[in-house]
Amino acid sequence: MPSASYAFPVEHAAPTAEPNTLYTVASGDLRLSANEAGWETQKQLEADFAAAAERFGWSVVRAHDVDPETGHGFIDSQKKGMDVFRGIPADAPLVVVDAVWQYSHHVLPGLRTHTGPILVVANWAGDFPGLVGLLNLTGSMTKAGIRYSALWSKDFTDEWALGKLREWLETGSITHDLSHVRVLPELDGSSEEVRLGRALAEQLRTEKAIIGVFDEGCMGMYNAIIDDELLNPLGIYKERLSQSALLAEMARVTDAEAEAARQWLDDRGFTFHFGTDDATELTPAQVHEQMKMYIAALRISDDFGLDAVGIQYQQGLKDMTSASDLAEGLLNNVERPEVLSRDGSRELYAGKALPHFNEVDEGVAVDALVTNRIWTAMGLDPANTLHDVRWGEEYDGEFVWVFEISGAVPASHNGGYDKSYSMRQVPHFFPKGGGTLSGVSKPGEIVWSRVYIENGRLHLDIGRGHVVELPEEETQRRLNATDPQWPIMHAVLDGVSRDQLMARHKANHAQVVYAPDAETADKALLAKAAFFDHLGVEVHLCGDVSL
Repeated sequence: MPSASYAFPVEHAAPTAEPNTLYTVASGDLRLSANEAGWETQKQLEADFAAAAERFGWSVVRAHDVDPETGHGFIDSQKKGMDVFRGIPADAPLVVVDAVWQYSHHVLPGLRTHTGPILVVANWAGDFPGLVGLLNLTGSMTKAGIRYSALWSKDFTDEWALGKLREWLETGSITHDLSHVRVLPELDGSSEEVRLGRALAEQLRTEKAIIGVFDEGCMGMYNAIIDDELLNPLGIYKERLSQSALLAEMARVTDAEAEAARQWLDDRGFTFHFGTDDATELTPAQVHEQMKMYIAALRISDDFGLDAVGIQYQQGLKDMTSASDLAEGLLNNVERPEVLSRDGSRELYAGKALPHFNEVDEGVAVDALVTNRIWTAMGLDPANTLHDVRWGEEYDGEFVWVFEISGAVPASHNGGYDKSYSMRQVPHFFPKGGGTLSGVSKPGEIVWSRVYIENGRLHLDIGRGHVVELPEEETQRRLNATDPQWPIMHAVLDGVSRDQLMARHKANHAQVVYAPDAETADKALLAKAAFFDHLGVEVHLCGDVSL
């Protein structure tokens, strides 16, 4: 009998790590325009980090070259990431250098199988969202169970960053100060707030809720996907929807309906910063499309009985229609343009916010849904939103974060529609245009939080903070240093330092909601903690929290 002839794969010798050598990779965006825009900043960060490592006698080897066709050196796809990691010694010290927003799934396959110590670094700057990219990647690695360390610095010449880098080079890990975090203590079951939280949790578990997901996994955010096995025990289920269905429903919305929604905003003093050049400026036609998207989102949500909805940001939609931002901000506000059912017989979600989890971040979905129910039951404004943990600096003796989200917050966070405005999203990210729902968040008391996955379980970090009012020129400076089109919150997190938040936070997003005063904020936080605790979520109190 003839022997079989099989095509066995060719075995390649594994690359060998050089002594005292760091290998660096740069995870980037999927969009060529974004990678082109951030490449010079990335090169500077890589040079700064290499100079710091060389001070301690280490050599730095970039594990992938600049692409001569694109002109940048970012890993810009999952496939490219796999190819790059095949050339990296699996046991070598590895550094992910991050000066921009990056798609975490570009490098997660290689990081999952890397056995050497891993460090993620970012530059402390606002012009490109490297800090946001770092937090997304480390949050994704936390979910994946990948061991890592993280470090951030303006230029890696400061004593703190150099000391932490030395620690990692010598030990393979960095220990950060996490003394601001404590486990939720046993709660007093006789407390009205605890009773409320537990009752609402039981209602959710027994009656169940549905979140509508318009295409999952936005912009590489692996940490933003919560599997059904973790979600369903809370009483929350997904309705998986396609953004093509949203476009189809937009086509059914009449021009008169869209015009009425736009007129509603005009009547309340909302400002549109219009121009005439459709390619670079905001135009009425773009806003008209956005009003159709707002109406379509509510009608589809009503069709499926959704309790919250998430539209994927940018990808796909950006090439077909105007940005989703304005619709997202409107949905999150209790006061918003009236939308009727298709037959005109009833108002949809009358007198209610329909929580929208921007960028289809399902950690936000769970948080927004729970927050909406608690704040509503307490008679408070339930409008809540995510923000990017973007950047920050000290001002007048305290560290003030720049919290920004990519295009929309509920108008009540700005003090109303007459204190809100819309600017065009930048053309190289949004060729079809579309406006934001922007403004400066009003001063006041907030509760901030994040739902995330670690060790196969859901966790909640929660804390208190307040929003401060900065001089107009300082606000504008911070906007100019980041994205001037976007809404901004000047947030101070009570009892949590800059480095403590960066070391602990497991996501690029933080959830925020207002309360009318500090005492009410403390009570609402307690009810929220009790809600999550009753559902079996591990709750961690962060900073100065009074129960």
